[in-house]
Amino acid sequence: MRAFLILEDGTVFEGTHIGARREIISEIVFNTSMAGYLEVLTDPSYAGQAVCMTYPLIGNYGICTEDMESRKPWCDGFIVRELSRLPSNFRCDMTIQQFLEDNGVPGIAGIDTRALTRILREKGTMNGMITTDEAYDLDTIIPKLKAYTTGKVVERVTCGEKYTLQGEKGLKVALLDLGTKDNIARSLAARGCDVTVYPATTTAAEILADQPDGIMLSNGPGDPKECTIIIEEIRKLYESDVPIFAICLGHQLMALATGADTFKMKYGHRGGNHPVKDLSTGRVYISSQNHGYVVDMDKLDPKVAVPAFVNVNDGTNEGLSYTGKNIFTVQFHPEACPGPQDSGFLFDRFIEMIKEGQRHA
Repeated sequence: MRAFLILEDGTVFEGTHIGARREIISEIVFNTSMAGYLEVLTDPSYAGQAVCMTYPLIGNYGICTEDMESRKPWCDGFIVRELSRLPSNFRCDMTIQQFLEDNGVPGIAGIDTRALTRILREKGTMNGMITTDEAYDLDTIIPKLKAYTTGKVVERVTCGEKYTLQGEKGLKVALLDLGTKDNIARSLAARGCDVTVYPATTTAAEILADQPDGIMLSNGPGDPKECTIIIEEIRKLYESDVPIFAICLGHQLMALATGADTFKMKYGHRGGNHPVKDLSTGRVYISSQNHGYVVDMDKLDPKVAVPAFVNVNDGTNEGLSYTGKNIFTVQFHPEACPGPQDSGFLFDRFIEMIKEGQRHA
């Protein structure tokens, strides 16, 4: 069946329909990872977006449900050059086509994803529609595309109630689920932490009443400035003496909670090969990233926080160290699914920070 991807600048790509048969309007973004498409599909940070995979063949190892990063796919749509219909992997549970259909995710295959990516890089991220309606009317559709916003998506992707993953060493970590990938909690539990996961709307008072040894702020979707109530609660967590480690959206929200600013990037960072430089050592790590917003380094108050990591490609902020506080935050994903594991040591740094605080308590 024919399908069409229509961008808000009037560009139309024609391809083949894949996944669920329904029409969607979404923000169109691209991811440069060569593998890890299941982790991308099930990353809650993609809520409100349709993802174009730049690698040309997607689905060749099928769907291995054990590798999912959350309970379901969250992206609005999926865009590929070629979709493999015959996966080959001993761990494969189903084809990607079946997975998309079962979970109501529409998509389009057979388009020139390189051309689409060039448009998004040159003109910036824009909204688009995936449709199978061959009688589409651009004059009607384009105003709808221009009006679309992702809105407040954190509340949609967060967990419904708190739950706990048991570790072995008894360190209690509170994980605020802003759209967390499961491997954040698993990475902490593997290091011996008892991890209690809280819904994004949980108050600081409730989290602190449980007396955690450390607090983790997760990744998540959308414009960080939309999270006004959550930002107020994170400010209260900042004012406590509990060690805090934040990733991606959590990193941005902590910055906003302490007086800094964020802005939307032209087309964002999404992929498994982004180099980041540790400003304390000069060492460069290859990181996995997925974000369209960034902290404005020009508006940082050094009395509150200083840059800790920087993106080697474009010089944007990739992490902060908070002055006089046991708090550090990163824009990239040290839990590393998908992507390299260069920066997994940051979880060890967080745990050592907790223990160091206990030794001096």
